[in-house]
Amino acid sequence: MASGTASGRPVGEHTRKNARLQRCAESTCSFVINMLTSHGERRVGPPALVLPPHAPWSATPSTIRAMPVQTIESAPPDTTRRTPRVVAVLASPVPIAELLSALSHALDLTEGAPAGHTLRSCMIAMRIADSVGLGMSSRTALYYAMLLKDAGCSSNAARVTALFGADDHDVKPRMKIVDANQRIRLAIETFRTAGGDQGLRSRISHFMGIARGGGVTRELIAIRCERGANIARQMGFPEETCAAIRSLDEHWNGCGHPEGLRGRAIPLLARIANLAQTVDIFAGAKGTAVTMRMVKARRGTWFDPQLAGIVLTWRHDARWWTYLREAAPETEVAELQPDLGERLVDARGLDMVAQSFADIVDAKSPFTYRHSTNVSRWARAIGAKFFTDEAELVRLSRAGLLHDVGKLGVSNTILDRNGPLFDAERIAMQAHPVHTWEILRRVRAFSDFAKMASLHHEKLDGTGYPWKVPAEGLNLPARILAVADIFEALTADRPYRAGMSVEAALSIVQRDRGTRLDGDVIDALEQATTEMPLDAQVPART
Repeated sequence: MASGTASGRPVGEHTRKNARLQRCAESTCSFVINMLTSHGERRVGPPALVLPPHAPWSATPSTIRAMPVQTIESAPPDTTRRTPRVVAVLASPVPIAELLSALSHALDLTEGAPAGHTLRSCMIAMRIADSVGLGMSSRTALYYAMLLKDAGCSSNAARVTALFGADDHDVKPRMKIVDANQRIRLAIETFRTAGGDQGLRSRISHFMGIARGGGVTRELIAIRCERGANIARQMGFPEETCAAIRSLDEHWNGCGHPEGLRGRAIPLLARIANLAQTVDIFAGAKGTAVTMRMVKARRGTWFDPQLAGIVLTWRHDARWWTYLREAAPETEVAELQPDLGERLVDARGLDMVAQSFADIVDAKSPFTYRHSTNVSRWARAIGAKFFTDEAELVRLSRAGLLHDVGKLGVSNTILDRNGPLFDAERIAMQAHPVHTWEILRRVRAFSDFAKMASLHHEKLDGTGYPWKVPAEGLNLPARILAVADIFEALTADRPYRAGMSVEAALSIVQRDRGTRLDGDVIDALEQATTEMPLDAQVPART
């Protein structure tokens, strides 16, 4: 893929122009540093949000260029046999800790975090909780806050991408580790990150936009934190858990976000969570020695001095750091679950968790808002023409809700693109069913439909993606989900077109009848549209 600016002009085409731009950049950087370091007014806070290097399956501009096609063709789900039914309508309750621990991989993915970040952060937080003698009720609230701390992270991805003009999976990890109290360093890192790889002109333009944005950082973090707290509340967790998530990015010195709380006004669980997640970020990226220097430097600014002091006592505990790095985090976090009565979820609770994660997926782009919910409804409506078994309809509904969970690993520079994709970007986009498979197969309660959900872009003639599974490998539920996904996408607004009418969408679907899509399923869809009109869907955001 040829590199270039957003306008398609090759970077470095005019040496003299670039020289002028470089001089302009230097003066601009000086100007913004002055703005950032001037007294009495905080013009820009940490563009902050988020975390470190990419999860192994994260597809971002910095990785897709080198991504071989085999990346999305290897290790497909086995389509030659039916997946054993682990849960249908759910014969027995499932521990919600097990469920959230497995789904935490999806949250790591959307934040550009290393695989296992959420779980390791939980391990660190629970050790701190032991040291401060946290009571059982608060320990339980902290435990679930750590598993859901990034539940709101997708809600600001589109804004971050637009503001920085760069991949949200690159921006968040880079800006997360910058100490916002060091304003010059903050300005330099912001300048380096802004504009992505679109060239110097774009970098300057986006950098200036950030500098002039006033409280944009506070707004971005508020969106994320409020959304995360609301999801925890929606799942029925106590207010202590919700408050910890909402205040996750508050700093001891009052320079954090979203409210600028200071000292002990910050909930204790939020103080522990902030320290724990930052320690994991640095320990994985920089090593123990650098992590300890960071904790010492930010003691009393970012972190509660007492809590930071506890972590500093771990400096020479080599066994602990090895354990943190090498242990299987899902197993360890399961062992750390507080003994205050294991919280179990029944069938209704599973539906609630699936809906919550569908909302997380759909919040990543304004153009996919409610997409998963609507696909789920169409899949169930179509399935009702074939199945009388409620268990099968439940599987279809949940698969519809979670079929695009893999899109959390796709950059918003791709999802929100108003125009054609480069070949490498198309490969990254077409990898999202692989991510869906990798996420859902880890979740025992969802593994019975993980295969179906991950096959939603496969076609009868073997021309689909990512595995090119032919008709004999696609059972009826997979065919239903494919049609429901296409129909919902056609009738929804996209960056490059308005949503189509039912008639127009059906005519397009009919073109693939019997070749790429199942004709009987299309007939069932057409009948379903007369019973559930388009305006009966959950409406798209305007």
